[in-house]
Amino acid sequence: MLMHLEQKVEESSFISVEALASLVAQNTLLHTGQERDVVRVRAAKPKALVFAEAAEVEIVRTLRDYQSEAGQDNSTNVLSIPNASASTGPLLSKQQDVPVMRAPALVDLLSGIATEPLPKHTAAIALGSNLGDRFANIELALRLLEDTTRFPQDGSPMHKVSVVDTSFMYESAPMYVTDQPNFINCACIVKTNMSPLHLLRHLKVIEAAVGRVPTIRNGPRAIDLDILTYDDVVFDSRIESERATFNNLQSQLVIPHPRIAEREFVLRPLDDMVPNYVHPVYKKSIRELLAKVTAAQPPDTLAMNKVMPFPHYPHAPSPESSSENVLPSVPPTATYWAFSPLTTPPNQVSAPRKTRIMATLNATPDSFSDGSTHNTLDTALEYTKSSVAAGAEIIDIGGYSTRPGAAYVSPEEETHRIVPIIEQIRNLSEPATSGVLISVDTFRHDVARAAVLAGANCINDVYAFTGPTYPLDKEAAAHLLQMRRAARELAVPVVLMHSRGDAGSNKDYSAYGYANTGNKRDFAVLEGVALELGEKVEAIQEPRFCPVDGEQNVLREYPQLVGASRKSFLEAVLACKDEEGTYAGRSVPPMGRGWATAAAVACAVQQGAAVIRVHDALEQGDVTRISNALWG
Repeated sequence: MLMHLEQKVEESSFISVEALASLVAQNTLLHTGQERDVVRVRAAKPKALVFAEAAEVEIVRTLRDYQSEAGQDNSTNVLSIPNASASTGPLLSKQQDVPVMRAPALVDLLSGIATEPLPKHTAAIALGSNLGDRFANIELALRLLEDTTRFPQDGSPMHKVSVVDTSFMYESAPMYVTDQPNFINCACIVKTNMSPLHLLRHLKVIEAAVGRVPTIRNGPRAIDLDILTYDDVVFDSRIESERATFNNLQSQLVIPHPRIAEREFVLRPLDDMVPNYVHPVYKKSIRELLAKVTAAQPPDTLAMNKVMPFPHYPHAPSPESSSENVLPSVPPTATYWAFSPLTTPPNQVSAPRKTRIMATLNATPDSFSDGSTHNTLDTALEYTKSSVAAGAEIIDIGGYSTRPGAAYVSPEEETHRIVPIIEQIRNLSEPATSGVLISVDTFRHDVARAAVLAGANCINDVYAFTGPTYPLDKEAAAHLLQMRRAARELAVPVVLMHSRGDAGSNKDYSAYGYANTGNKRDFAVLEGVALELGEKVEAIQEPRFCPVDGEQNVLREYPQLVGASRKSFLEAVLACKDEEGTYAGRSVPPMGRGWATAAAVACAVQQGAAVIRVHDALEQGDVTRISNALWG
């Protein structure tokens, strides 16, 4: 066995005594082949190297430990991590997963389609960037997080990291060193079988790959990745005599992150995902720590804005190479939107809110209000030019009418209606028009992909990624996974609305009852889809037109898009007789609902809508501008 171990050590390459100890333990146990065997390995070196986790380490392992690390067994609750001080031993406690919310109905449906089990340990990771294309840097880092085979550690191909949730993105002023650009900050929750120190090394390799270079402490950087929490572990890799300060953390690791409680730009993203996670040292929840930080800020502190990037398409991916270390292709950022918070702590002030205009371009012969109006290239381009001139910031192009009684349209026909218009817009000579943001109004993943690759920047799905099947079933769950995969791979934001049934059917929404009943079934669809899409997808919610209070509270932190333009509910209101006056009620066709739409738009702006989707960009843009001035 000694000869076997000597050969394995000589054949392996590693940069830490932990790797050596683990290699010896693993091969010893594989040689004996008995699950009941226990091996203790102690390794030491007289002088720790730069990448060393400890100068001396002692580990105790069984064969089951290595089965767990390979993802074959999840029964072990404690991962043993050597401390830098051999005298104190590991500072570990039993695993406690950070809770990740899921809507039960969707979980049940998706469970039958689920892939391999997730690793058992849960970590929160902060991401920040203030150099170069900040959003593309973060997107690339997120993709590399899960790509553990690209940068294998210690010769091990068994490490896994799965991103299971992401926060909103925020723009924040620099802290500590203020003479530098603003940061984009966010956080993610990962499931992993890596130890904290292995995970730290993985993050450092990613930072180098994305483009981080040495700089001053707290200075500008292309990407910054920090482990915030790991289960409920309390861990410090420094020797006991060096733990009096946090100014000596280079190549060291402290968990939880030592400055987590003083940074709003860290706590706010965590609050998006795990507000009730209790800090294992301070014994306070993330939400409590956030409240304490904001309460200590001086009066009139500017609140952080949520931000949403839109990628630039079409774009040329990185050239193919035979090298295994070629980085994934990430689209550059075209622009981004900032959303001021609707509510702020007493000592914070928010920037003026702005409701943006989405112009509706129906490239269909049978849309409910403007069928056959913009379904040729010339008329579509004229509508786009006039809408941009009127202040529209995004053009929503659809090729499949969702009006009751609409005819079925094949995916090929829908693509044929949409893609040529997108291509022609991108080829226009006027920069303001050729560069306008475009969303594709579709519920089909293949249509969405074709449209985005042609130049669209966003997906607008009336079925919230679950397809036309209602009530939800396995087909809807499979549809969600396809749409989610497309949105993730393309790195585009999405607009989600829940609509019952296929496009051509009449829909009964009487049971929605957002404000008046306890029925949350349909509402939970939007909530659940939003949470399922939380993994690397930016989402805008499009609710049924109703107040954002009451039953909508759980979604109120999402930017809201309101698409009330010319809708039939406006006619339903106008058809009602005034029982106390002389108005008898009347039937109003879609083209005659402009004034009614204006009232709905003003209401949406007053309630904090981020986007209004309209047919008449100039007229409703005027309503939006006046409403922004009154209530923004």
